[in-house]
Amino acid sequence: TAMTQSFIFNSSVEAKRFSTRKTHIRRLYDVMEICLQRGDFARAARAWAILARCEEIKWKKMWVTGLQLLGPEPNKTTKKIEFLRVMMLQQPEERESILQELVLHLIASGEHREALDELELYLPSFPYQDNPALHVYAGLLCLFLAQPGELSTSLDPSLLRDAQSHLERALALDTGNVVAQGFLFKIRSLSGNNANADAESDEEDLPIHTRNAKRPRT
Repeated sequence: TAMTQSFIFNSSVEAKRFSTRKTHIRRLYDVMEICLQRGDFARAARAWAILARCEEIKWKKMWVTGLQLLGPEPNKTTKKIEFLRVMMLQQPEERESILQELVLHLIASGEHREALDELELYLPSFPYQDNPALHVYAGLLCLFLAQPGELSTSLDPSLLRDAQSHLERALALDTGNVVAQGFLFKIRSLSGNNANADAESDEEDLPIHTRNAKRPRT
């Protein structure tokens, strides 16, 4: 008979009165969540394999759970990135959240340029252009990539300008964003130092007789 039950976690099975089948599904969902919290990913995956076969479970919308089931190990990062790319295609209404997660995983795997490319692909369009967090990520990635490399001793001015632009956009969307405020101050300081360094470099490149030449009197 149908009965009223209380459960530890919410699932996509929503109703006030549950049949025996739905009660078992909710209990299994609780088991899966508890296993995830305890780090028992093998048991959680077995519970998920059963739940995913139940028509009551909207498993395609549960991408966060799917990501958790892959486990926290660093060697799973590539699989997580592949999973998130698939979810970007399958869950268009969740793309903003999925994109944030994808960018963070790309950064964690050291793929900073690829993470910025992903952001630059979506940021010009709605609704991504109005997401301050995405602009902060883009700004920080530009700032990171602007740092001097093996073949350069100065900051990349183009990337520095892009970083400033993204962070200013983030601050316009969220005036209380302390991360954007802090790094904008840093960028303006770096831009000034970079300009001074370039001027000094140009001065050093001048022939000695030009640098030491006296100005004619007027």
